[in-house]
Amino acid sequence: MARGWSWLLWAAAAYNWVVALPGLALAGAPVNDRIVALLVCCFGVVYAITARDPARFAPMLWAGIIGKLGIVALLLPAVQAGTAAPGTGLVLAGDALFTVGFLALLFTARRKTA
Repeated sequence: MARGWSWLLWAAAAYNWVVALPGLALAGAPVNDRIVALLVCCFGVVYAITARDPARFAPMLWAGIIGKLGIVALLLPAVQAGTAAPGTGLVLAGDALFTVGFLALLFTARRKTA
C-alpha cells in the first residue's frame, strides 16, 4: 500500500489529538465534554495504529467514517444557524476531508485486492 496513506492516517491521528487536547486539559469542562474529548482522542489512537500498517488495519477506518459523518450531521445545523461554538465549522471541514480520504483509502485497497 502506498506510503501516502500512512501520512494521511498520521495526520488524522494528530488532528484528533489536537482537537481533543483542550477538552481533556480543561479541568472545569463539563463531564460530557471531557467524555467526547476522550473518545476523539481514542479515535486518534485507532488512526495511529492503522497508519503503522494500513493494509492490515484499514477496515477499522469504518468506525472513523461513521463517527466523523455522524459528527458532521449532528453539528452542521448549528454551524449553519450560527449557534455553534467558534471554530466548529473548521473542525467539521477537517472531519469531512478526512472522511473522504478514508473512503479513498478503503476503495483503493479494495480495488487492488479484487
